[in-house]
Amino acid sequence: MSFPKTITLLFLSLFSAKHATANDNFTAYQECPIPSYAKLATQDITSTDNSITITSKYAEIEKNQYAKFTGGVTLFTPSETIIADELELNRQDLLVNAQGNIHFQNNGIDVFASQLNASKALGSTTLSDTSYQLISNAGHGSAKSISVNQFGVLSLIDSSFTTCFGETPDWNIQASELRINAAEKQLEAYHARFKVFDVPVFYIPYFTMPIGTERHSGVLFPSIKSSSKSGFEMEIPYYLNIAENMDATFTPRFMSERGTQLNTEFRYLFGQQSGKLDIEYLNRDHDLTQNNDARYLARIQHVGTFSDRFRAYVDYTTISDDNYLVDLNSDQYNSNDAYLYQIGELSYFGDTWSAKVQLQDFEILGNYTPSYQTEPHIELSKTHRLPFGNAMFNMYSEMTRFTTDEINLPTAERYHFEAGFTLPISRPAWFINSELKLLQTTYRQDNIPVGSLLKEKVNRTLPKVRIHGGMNFDKLITFKDKTYTQTLTPQLQYLYIPNKDQTSIGLYDTTTLQDDFNGLFRDKRFSGLDRIAQANQYSVGVTTRILDPRNQERLRVSLGRIMYLNSKNDNDDFNLSQNISVPESALATEIYLRINDVWQFTSDIQYNTETSTTNKSQSKIDYQFSKNQTIQLNHRYTRNVSGNRLETLSLLSNVNLGSNWQLVGRVTQDIQDKRSLESYLGMQYTSCCWGIQFSFHRNINTTIDEEQSNLVNNNDNRDAFDSGFKFKFVYNGVGDKQASDGISDMFNSSIFGYKRPYFLNN
Repeated sequence: MSFPKTITLLFLSLFSAKHATANDNFTAYQECPIPSYAKLATQDITSTDNSITITSKYAEIEKNQYAKFTGGVTLFTPSETIIADELELNRQDLLVNAQGNIHFQNNGIDVFASQLNASKALGSTTLSDTSYQLISNAGHGSAKSISVNQFGVLSLIDSSFTTCFGETPDWNIQASELRINAAEKQLEAYHARFKVFDVPVFYIPYFTMPIGTERHSGVLFPSIKSSSKSGFEMEIPYYLNIAENMDATFTPRFMSERGTQLNTEFRYLFGQQSGKLDIEYLNRDHDLTQNNDARYLARIQHVGTFSDRFRAYVDYTTISDDNYLVDLNSDQYNSNDAYLYQIGELSYFGDTWSAKVQLQDFEILGNYTPSYQTEPHIELSKTHRLPFGNAMFNMYSEMTRFTTDEINLPTAERYHFEAGFTLPISRPAWFINSELKLLQTTYRQDNIPVGSLLKEKVNRTLPKVRIHGGMNFDKLITFKDKTYTQTLTPQLQYLYIPNKDQTSIGLYDTTTLQDDFNGLFRDKRFSGLDRIAQANQYSVGVTTRILDPRNQERLRVSLGRIMYLNSKNDNDDFNLSQNISVPESALATEIYLRINDVWQFTSDIQYNTETSTTNKSQSKIDYQFSKNQTIQLNHRYTRNVSGNRLETLSLLSNVNLGSNWQLVGRVTQDIQDKRSLESYLGMQYTSCCWGIQFSFHRNINTTIDEEQSNLVNNNDNRDAFDSGFKFKFVYNGVGDKQASDGISDMFNSSIFGYKRPYFLNN
């Protein structure tokens, strides 16, 4: 007869699993010591799955039906070992009874008990006065009795579990009964009490949770926080395993000031098709006095591949009102986002050509310029290799129809075709890329406002010549008895596009591109095709690097600008008919300095030498003075954003306070308006078996023009700042290692976020 394996398997999986969607975002930097016990089966036992081997000092056998073993009794099966003071075997009734100092062991668990009764006929086993220790896991506990029936259902009476050690563990879970279904790998807990330092914290009369590595329905970890705009908040997610390829998470979100919101996430996977649907719904917002309508957000995302050639992509979001993100926040978007994605596309990829059909729109929040929908946007492109060198012949065409819900804005159909040759040549010491193209665009525009410069039909034909080359130099230099490598890469680009009056064309998908160092060597100044900037210019730039003996970059400096050859150059962003004499562009520079393994500095600057002003800059310095301790100071400046000058200064830091405590702080100041944009203070405690995270925040609220909102009006005034706290408790040693670093999460929970340096690992 074989001793049941159910006990071992169920104990091993009992607290080693976690829900498929659980993401604790908390890292313990210590691990509790795990007791280990010597392997009981020290000899090779030759047996089958249906046999057992027993050794003892003394044995009494009657008629080959009944046997009693005493004195150092050891029972071996192929997978389990039992040590007891006394063991009785009734072969006729198929019973095994063990008494005194029982030690049960498998490769997953050690169980200690005073009595064991097993019946093969009934398929059940019972152990009394038990304690257990998971192998390779800090989890352990006790139970008054453990029983397993013939259906594999395990029942633990008056049981406990913890990952802490000591007479009074820091925390433990106690239940009057834990019932586990082996087939379904499901745990049911009755009258569960969670204790901290032996003090009851909360009581749950009944809950279920998965006990295996497979997905099972159950309650996830709750989250508690507060904010001045929503009051006290509590979230208790429930994970629902629908099928092997589908699941859902339902999260009731209680807000004392606004009511209870239900957030639902549904995920699916069918072959190479995957996606998810997120719905957030609040039936009535009690904080609003002028409207009782429901508030909601719905977003569907899908990515799929049909064979090796076709790809589908969908990202569509709809929202109840402009102020939804400002008031309620969402995991889908940031509270200061001004638009929501509404995109659907189908792409085909051939060997030498590709095609794409796209429908695109953006839901604009607040008083921002309305966007155009593309209904549809169709692309066709083809590449053909020529028989000499690496030369290529490229063709690209697109057809786009722009529509809008604004009755005062024009609509248009745009047909664009371009074809040309590229000849890239690359050698270790130099490179040169040549490009010659012809661009042809036709517009058919409707609903043109009275007095507008737009025309119903516009044809635009432009040639483009581009030559971009560079050289690579390097040499060895010695500094403080160390040999470094210095590289020098000068670049030169010539770009020619003739001048063309384009004021008769509307602006449908065009905006100005970033003027950084890499932008100096682009072939265009605008996204989209509504404006193709005149160019008779050359771009010059140089980059130097210093590499240490480990070939790691210690210093990188890039400097460059555009020089205009024609006497007049368009300098107006969109109205290209207005030419202003400007001999050269702003000076663009990038600096990266890694002083050592703890200091790092980066800076990007665009400086206008004509007006002696800085157009845009971003600089930051990072200092990691020991492991898990970092300080970052960053400065951001933009001279013109919708007519406003923006300048902020931020200080971020995380510091160890002893061996178990960490402090995270962040302050962001608006220098232009002399006000605080956000402040954050968080503390985290971690021991080997539990942890706690507490944080306080205060940040400026996003401003939405309420006159544009379809839900609320000016009588629902909002505070300029939002403040509150967040509390999170985590018991460590349960399940897999935590999914992410709690310190990083606290850094990233900000308006501007935190950019981790390349070589400073926190």
